[in-house]
Amino acid sequence: MNLQETFLNPRCTAENLDRFLVRSSILSALKETLPSFCGTLLDIGCGYMPYKQLVLTPPSRTEKYIGLDLKDNAYQKPDLEWDGITIPLADSSVDCVLATEVFEHCPEPKVVMSELIRVLKPGGILFFTVPFLWPLHDVPHDEYRYTPYALERHLRNAGFEQINFKALGGWDASLAQMIGLWVRRRPMPPRKRTILSMLLLPVVRLLAKLDMPPIEFSESLMITGISGTAIKPSL
Repeated sequence: MNLQETFLNPRCTAENLDRFLVRSSILSALKETLPSFCGTLLDIGCGYMPYKQLVLTPPSRTEKYIGLDLKDNAYQKPDLEWDGITIPLADSSVDCVLATEVFEHCPEPKVVMSELIRVLKPGGILFFTVPFLWPLHDVPHDEYRYTPYALERHLRNAGFEQINFKALGGWDASLAQMIGLWVRRRPMPPRKRTILSMLLLPVVRLLAKLDMPPIEFSESLMITGISGTAIKPSL
């Protein structure tokens, strides 16, 4: 399976126990939002651009894709290079923004969200995901784990409206994800990892099947991550 397939066709295998749930839940949330995409789409923190072909395919009505990432990123050369602060695009120049697993890496979220609303056209949509239950990654550039309340505050302060959130996974998905992360990332001998991964594979599959992402965010809730949309006000 090539890199793009791990994002667009994630499978629950013994080797993919740590990434399956996060990849599949993000993909599902993104597919729900595709009909809202049109015109020019900016993919901020695009990395390997795994969703490029997806957002250029119906039911998305996107006509042009722009991948934006840091100049010295560890992935591939983007369409546009970014200093992490100022987006090199004119005001009101894109119709939609894609930001998957990006905001947790931004040391100044207020600045980034203000830049996103600047480059969006009036009525433009922002789609985003952030992790909640995930290990330290891209160290030392791992800054935050957001709750929906903090995200809403940042987005409203930047000027967004019609802000909506969804949990990417609930209690069962959270347990499955922790099992997957433990067996695939905890230091252990390779043979032990292989055996435990095979033994725990049906457990993870069962928990993923049983999971029902919560509709509302409430006290003592456990979630794997958050997806959401926000709109730049129309003129």
